[in-house]
Amino acid sequence: MEHINPMSGMALPVSAGTDEQQAAFIKKTYAHVALAVLGFVMVEYVFLSTPIITNLALSLTQGWSWLIMLGIFMFATTMAENWAMSSTDRNMQYAALLLYVVAQAFIFIPLLYIAINVIGDASIVFNAGMLTLALFSGLTAIVFFTGKDFSFLRNFIAIGGMMAKALIVLGILFGFTLGLFFSFAMVALAAASILYQTSNMLHVYNQDQYVAASLGLFASLMLMLWYIMQILMSFSGD
Repeated sequence: MEHINPMSGMALPVSAGTDEQQAAFIKKTYAHVALAVLGFVMVEYVFLSTPIITNLALSLTQGWSWLIMLGIFMFATTMAENWAMSSTDRNMQYAALLLYVVAQAFIFIPLLYIAINVIGDASIVFNAGMLTLALFSGLTAIVFFTGKDFSFLRNFIAIGGMMAKALIVLGILFGFTLGLFFSFAMVALAAASILYQTSNMLHVYNQDQYVAASLGLFASLMLMLWYIMQILMSFSGD
């Protein structure tokens, strides 16, 4: 799962604006994060209610097929991130956010299907969502209350992300599971990414990049949700 590494170019960051401008940018960014989450829930409902789409996603979870699916997902999300960051066209930025939401909804199908239909415990999804929201809110509060610039986390996130991808690929190729420790490590990586992306709202992005900022936060949020669900499913006893 990808994360944006924004470049502000020559434009001034949001922190250079007035308090009113900063507040307006933050409000727009979180409104778009909420919109992305709502869009994800709606698209996911449609996907899970459409047998042909659900069966397609489930058929791509085995062996090389899962590797291909992850490759397509990473390509789609990278393309969406590039659109959001490089385009000055607002319609293109929204298209990027939509593409990212759809890609996330599709790759979540197998995980949600297992929780709801195989384990048979839909509360896992609800509990994972609430826990993710609580952690997201707490990490966001840390950034805003401390005012700290967390840009120093960038290299940690980049290296951690590359190592995680390598382990996932090796696990698929050689047929071993990464286990509970890996899931906890990925939650920690997602937490670092949330701190980084939240800090970037003020220190890196400019006033016109609220869609890109929301995409970065949404990506980190979904990464955390994915692995919290994995952890809760492991504790389910099935």
